Amino acid sequence: MGRNKELLIFPIMTFWFSFLIILFFLVPATLRPTGYGYTSAQHWHAISQSLFVPSTDMNGKPTETLSSFAMGYLAVMYFVSMFFATFFNVAFFHEIIAALKGEGVSISRGLQFAVTRWKAILLWTIFAGIVGLIIKQIEERLGIVGRILGRLIGIAWSVASVFVIPLIVMDAQTANPITLIKNSAGILRRTWGESLIGFVGIRLMSGLVLIFSIGFLIAAAAISAMLHSVWIWALTFILWFAAMFVLSYLSGIASQIYKGALYLYATEGVICEPYNEAMLDGAWKYKKE
Repeated sequence: MGRNKELLIFPIMTFWFSFLIILFFLVPATLRPTGYGYTSAQHWHAISQSLFVPSTDMNGKPTETLSSFAMGYLAVMYFVSMFFATFFNVAFFHEIIAALKGEGVSISRGLQFAVTRWKAILLWTIFAGIVGLIIKQIEERLGIVGRILGRLIGIAWSVASVFVIPLIVMDAQTANPITLIKNSAGILRRTWGESLIGFVGIRLMSGLVLIFSIGFLIAAAAISAMLHSVWIWALTFILWFAAMFVLSYLSGIASQIYKGALYLYATEGVICEPYNEAMLDGAWKYKKE
């Protein structure tokens, strides 16, 4: 990141583009004419009636569910958002791989490359979106068992698909999403064996920092109470929130760069600076005593 600061821009682009997509869909849905003013309660009641329909839950109690129109509308928004998020991730990883190989980073080059892989991106978006919806249905329809099962399936899915985006970048001949997930899982098995548990190093460190920082917040709250000054707590919280945001942002990028290094190590045997073989070997497996 220090040598290639352009990498910091890709997540920002993804966030703002996703935000604009959500606005693009939500504004017409909520601000369409209803015969009432947008600031009136009648307008929002009319919008609510068009989006929700009366229903009953599993216990027979009355409730409301999304109308067919609302479900279809949200599904379109969901898939469009996923498509562009994947598009920017492909552009991002294209430049991560370039940086790890010692080349310069170019935002425009990454975006231009992603355009050439639109078919693979589209097919993966549809496939991954359907899998996500299936997991969601399992969690909602099977109660606590469904939530546990859905969580386990979600973890397995996340691990198996970890190298899908790098594969879209590096394998120009493959667009079939099933082949992509098989190849991703195959890379893991071949390189790190069957004792697969998932790499959590960077995010684990971020989590530990978050936990310890809460103690700092508690101390600030105690001092604020002792001095009867709410400003100490308010200023501390603002600084803490800003620091946690920056930490999350940078650790997320670092995690993606590490994933790129793991992919190159697994497929080409390349150990990218500043990593070493021990760091890459220990990313996915544990040693049995």
